[in-house]
Amino acid sequence: MADIVETAVNAGSFKTLLKAVDISGLTETIKSPGPYTIFAPTDDAFANLSQETLDSLLQNTEKLKRIVAYHIAFGDVRSDDLAQIDEAETVEGSVIAIESANGKSKVNDANIIKTDILADNGVIHVIDVVLMPAILAGH
Repeated sequence: MADIVETAVNAGSFKTLLKAVDISGLTETIKSPGPYTIFAPTDDAFANLSQETLDSLLQNTEKLKRIVAYHIAFGDVRSDDLAQIDEAETVEGSVIAIESANGKSKVNDANIIKTDILADNGVIHVIDVVLMPAILAGH
């Protein structure tokens, strides 16, 4: 089975996320044994950011690393687990809110649009919004 990075590459809809992971220096982290749970914004989610915001993030490695790490939770948290928890600690150090109702889950304000893409060292859940740690929101 492929690791999280290879799985995301094969999915084809995470090019911007993978670029951000690479620039932020977190590739080795999410290629390590983990396990990790990635809340992965699609390319469309990144496209919802203004070009100015995206360019600014891609040039600010420190801020970008915090944002990317905010999408990575410790452990192998599958959809069944999401329904039973209301928060998860991220690699960035903050906690993200998890909300599940009527068979659908959200992480902060993002809808989880596909769950349980399994990888060798964890799991990917696809989200429709780029998450921002509270400390960086509005900056």
